[in-house]
Amino acid sequence: MKIALVGYGKMGKEIEKIAIERGHSIVLTIDINNQQDFTVENLKKADVVIEFTTPATAYNNYLQCFKAGVPVVSGSTGWTDKFDEIASICKETGNTFFYASNYSLGVNIFFELNKKLAAIMNKFPQYDVCVEEAHHNQKLDAPSGTAITIAKDILANIDRKKDWRLNEFKSTDELQVVSTRLGTIPGTHVVTYDSAEDVLEIKHMAKSRRGLAFGAVLAAEFVQGKKGVFGMKDLLNL
Repeated sequence: MKIALVGYGKMGKEIEKIAIERGHSIVLTIDINNQQDFTVENLKKADVVIEFTTPATAYNNYLQCFKAGVPVVSGSTGWTDKFDEIASICKETGNTFFYASNYSLGVNIFFELNKKLAAIMNKFPQYDVCVEEAHHNQKLDAPSGTAITIAKDILANIDRKKDWRLNEFKSTDELQVVSTRLGTIPGTHVVTYDSAEDVLEIKHMAKSRRGLAFGAVLAAEFVQGKKGVFGMKDLLNL
């Protein structure tokens, strides 16, 4: 499989290593220093694009890949207020788009545990709940896309929480999401339920970027020959 990497920072380089280990080739890398190479003609040389960039650039990157008719696997966060628009454009133009806020297999199992636990805890109003996430100090967006996914799944299952709020507490009907940016932390996410009697907590802690990169390469393999919009639930058959 021929892969184009749009976004060639630490994550892009880790994806490159795993892709090569799995017998694939990298035919194009794009970063801030060679934007002039991000053309439809160059993209068409690839079987799939793996895109990890910034909230400001992701949307237009997808449109450029759609013009080239090349499947896109993306892990960019902070742009998902436009997800429905991108999904609609992808379907209308007959393209392929795979998106996950986090490609770690463990995190996606965590997502399922979080939803099931929230549904149970909806019956026990004596427990308050919060979400905490910590990442390295080079991560631009806060909260993380993973934390937003976790928060939305809690809101969908706990009636007493109406919305989420970042780094402050104002009302018991709001879900507090706390973000920390520190050092070289790859990524930690914790959901805590607290009552006067006890504390119940679920936690995922990444050891490195390798788990994320591995999942992204698996997604690139998964989309070959497919059309439409996909996510980790499709890949993992959850």
